[in-house]
Amino acid sequence: MKQAAFIGAGNMGAALAQGACRALGPEQILVCDHIPAKAAALAEKLGCTGAEDNPAAVREAQYIFLCVKPHLLSDVLKDLCPTLEACRKAGEEKVLVSIAAGVQTKTLQEYVSTLSSQIPILRVMPNTCAAIGQGMLALTAPAGTPEPYWAGVEAILAQSGRVERIEEHLMDQFTAVAGCGPAYVYQLIEALADGGVLVGLPRPQAQVYAAQMVLGAAAMVLETGEHPGALKDAVCSPGGSTIAGVAALEAGGFRTAAIQAVEAAYRKNIELGRQ
Repeated sequence: MKQAAFIGAGNMGAALAQGACRALGPEQILVCDHIPAKAAALAEKLGCTGAEDNPAAVREAQYIFLCVKPHLLSDVLKDLCPTLEACRKAGEEKVLVSIAAGVQTKTLQEYVSTLSSQIPILRVMPNTCAAIGQGMLALTAPAGTPEPYWAGVEAILAQSGRVERIEEHLMDQFTAVAGCGPAYVYQLIEALADGGVLVGLPRPQAQVYAAQMVLGAAAMVLETGEHPGALKDAVCSPGGSTIAGVAALEAGGFRTAAIQAVEAAYRKNIELGRQ
């Protein structure tokens, strides 16, 4: 019996599987996808095992990570119910872990309501930075979920980045900031690099300078614990070039656009959960 199986070999499933291989060793990990060649390619890359199909993944692992789109989750889980029931009758414990945005654990339990008893279900919201061990991940579960299940998921995610336990009613908000956030930051890095090119930097250097600057600025926030506004003020000399750049960002609605991006993503998460 392997520790974890990842159903869905897309960007996020692959990122989490990669982190799990670092945490537990590839011999403890299974991957599966509705496109077998995709799962086989990922398994070969990571050195783990490809499962023949979804039921095989369930039979061969304890923690089953559901890395599929929210609108597909109902059908995937209903198809897995006979296998889950057979495993439980054989005395094999299974734990489901969903990464689907917006879909609450009570809804997930409804999808497997044909089972003779409830199965442990947890939710994780990661981001793609988990692929390099620098993700920000939220973990939640219904009240009363035994500690060993929390700890089991955390052990699988240990090399994927920072994992925080949060209450489920905050998952959509977390997703809008940290789950979707890398896309916002990539746009910022691209834009800063474009600005560098505009003023004469070669593009490869401009991209590296912008990316390293974002990395360092993020580390300053985390390591100092200071408010980002205070750190910003410390860079802005009176009448200097930095405050001139900050003024240009304010004129362009930079902060308003960032806030609206989070709000739009949050509302979309809620919509996805209703599908």
